[in-house]
Amino acid sequence: MSDTPSHNPLPAAAPASEPGAEPTTTAAPASQARNPLHGMTLEKILLALEAHYGWDGLGERIAVRCFTHEPSVASSLKFLRKTPWAREKVESLYLFMLRDARRAQRE
Repeated sequence: MSDTPSHNPLPAAAPASEPGAEPTTTAAPASQARNPLHGMTLEKILLALEAHYGWDGLGERIAVRCFTHEPSVASSLKFLRKTPWAREKVESLYLFMLRDARRAQRE
């Protein structure tokens, strides 16, 4: 074996744990390209809904106690992470809100 390093045309990637290493970004897979929920955290969705409808409006649209009795982001996130059916309703309401906003822009 030779003591000379082999030529590699691609730069070596820095380990993720190394301080100052830039995170790698990849394009969304083709299956997620048009998914408006892709990359959205439950917290971001909840904050957007709360800003748009308010807690009273959320409680009217999705009848769960975390929206109607002493609502908070923290308690709602805890409940939604443990309750798949409620999370689906929140995600559906978020998608409806986005569609409704797009329709309003067209008019």
